[in-house]
Formats: sequence, structure tokens, C-alpha cells
Amino acid sequence: MNVLLWHVHGSWTTAFVHGRHRYLIPVTPDRGPYGLGRARTYPWPDTAIEVTPDQLATTHIDAVILQRPEELDLTQQWLHRRPGHDLPAIYVEHNTPKDGNIPHSRHPMADRDDLLIAHVTGFNQLFWDCGGTRTTVVDHGIVPPAVEYTGELDRLAVVTNEPVRRWRVTGTDLMPRFAGVAPLDVFGMGVAGLAEALAARVPGLAAAGAGDGGAGGLRLTAYDDLPQAEMHAELARRRAYLHLCRWTSLGLSLIEAMSIGMPVVALATTEAVTAVPPDAGVLSTRVETLVEAARWLMEDRDAAYRLGARAREVAKERFGLDRFLADWDRLLEEETCASR
Repeated sequence: MNVLLWHVHGSWTTAFVHGRHRYLIPVTPDRGPYGLGRARTYPWPDTAIEVTPDQLATTHIDAVILQRPEELDLTQQWLHRRPGHDLPAIYVEHNTPKDGNIPHSRHPMADRDDLLIAHVTGFNQLFWDCGGTRTTVVDHGIVPPAVEYTGELDRLAVVTNEPVRRWRVTGTDLMPRFAGVAPLDVFGMGVAGLAEALAARVPGLAAAGAGDGGAGGLRLTAYDDLPQAEMHAELARRRAYLHLCRWTSLGLSLIEAMSIGMPVVALATTEAVTAVPPDAGVLSTRVETLVEAARWLMEDRDAAYRLGARAREVAKERFGLDRFLADWDRLLEEETCASR
């Protein structure tokens, strides 16, 4: 099939384009949010092909994957075809509800009969009110990282995006408590300036200053937007993976860390409680419990290896790439057949 989708979420799209179809990725001269084109820091196969809006008007397309409400109008403008009417459309919902009265959050695609909403977690499907629109769940899948856990460094790793702007959502305010147990290495987009922001906003840190290893200072080092392979190699050397998101769908970086073989210390929120079993890490809504778990893993390397080995098994069983792609093949086939 020729499948049209925008490059929105790098890790999810990386897994998706490893299937057996041709994936048409819109590109515009400015490579803005609606024309980002192929990824530059993720390994994508040659079957992920950049196409311009002008080319799309004369390109055969079997199905469109939507990920943002405005892509409905873009599809009609660029293809001169209505998604859900002139070609099958599946709307992938990556996110938990964000605003308002959460249990009553209406999905922007609610009460439609022209598309299917595919949630990436059961938690998303539960919390979004989609009205009469058909929904399903396709659990995440990942391209397995090409590194294995060593845990040689007595340090904690976090992967997060824009922790200064998102703050409590990403659990940024909790980081200093764990940096008191072991140095904290934070990877992701928009992490530059994180230590300084924490020093300015968290009482008691401003006088100490920020930086790794300073006397009395905040032991936190930020690694801004590393290439994925390089980031994975660095994660594998850290003793444990720290997941502090209060409100997120399910971070693919968490699954990648598990696949590497890292033990997990995580807030027991949203989908994390089903992704990480008790023998693969420590989950709790009590921060002091997680701080003690981090200290335990720093002191007991054998326990860290044991939990990490189980985490790797779980990631392979539940979030394997073959299962993910097979689920999407089935869904695409069902939707295209139904449209005919």
C-alpha cells in the first residue's frame, strides 16, 4: 500500500515505517511541523519517501494516517480528496487528554462515522470520550536498540522532552530528590538549561548552584537531542531508568530503556502500571518509595541486573516490532477493504 502520514512523533514513526508498505512523508521547503520530511536522527528505511504537497495531488494513496485535527483539512487541500470518504482514514491518538475536566474530555474526532481512532494505549482509549466514533488500541512497538545494558555507571537516566516548559507534567520538580541519591543524566529535546531552571525554581537549590559534582550542587547533567543510537548507548551504561511523568500516554523511551535491559523506577501513573511488571522495576505513587528504590539499585548491582533482564523480556514480548507491524497490517487491510 501507499500510506500517507506526517512525521509527528519520531520514535513511533520510526517503528511504523519499518513495515512492508510505502510510506509517503510530506515535506515542505521550511521543513515545518506539517512538512518535516524524513527523520534525521532516526534510522528510517528507503520505503519512507518524502513527497511535496504538489506531488501528493497526483499520487495514488491507499490510506491516510492522521495524527492532528488540522491534517483533515491538509489532506483535502493537498490531495483534493476527503479523508474518510475518498480514501480510508485512521486517526492515531498519541496523547492523554490535556485540558479541562479530564474524565469528560471530548476527543476532537468524536462522533464521526468516516474514520477510526487508533489509541496507542488502553489508558488513552479509557480516558478520551470519543462518542460514536469507532476506536481500537494498537500497543506501541519499537525498533530494538542495538545495545545491551551494562549499568556500569552509578548514575540514573531520564529521557524527557521540554522538561522546563512542561515541569510538573514531566515530573521535573521531582528530579532534585533523585539527584540526591545519584547523579542524574537527562536526555531529550529541550533539556538544555534544565539544571539552571531547577536551581532558580526549587527552594534551597539556588544558593548551591547547578552542575554535576559541584560541592553541594545539583548533580544533574543535560544531554540535548542526541542522535537516537548515541543516546541508547549512553542509557545502557547508567544503572537505572527513571520515569517521572505524572501525565503521559506511555513514553516510548521507557519501552526502549526496558528493551536495553534497564531496571525501571517509575511513578505508577497512566499506562506505566501495565507496561512495567513488579519484577522489572519499582513503581509507586509515593516519591519516597521511589527514592529508596533508586538508592537500592545503586547499592545492589545484582538486583539491578535481575530487574533489567526481566524488563527486557517484557519489552520483547509486549512491544516487539513484529507484533506492532502485524497489528497495523491487519488494521490497514480491514479499513481499506471496508472502504471498497
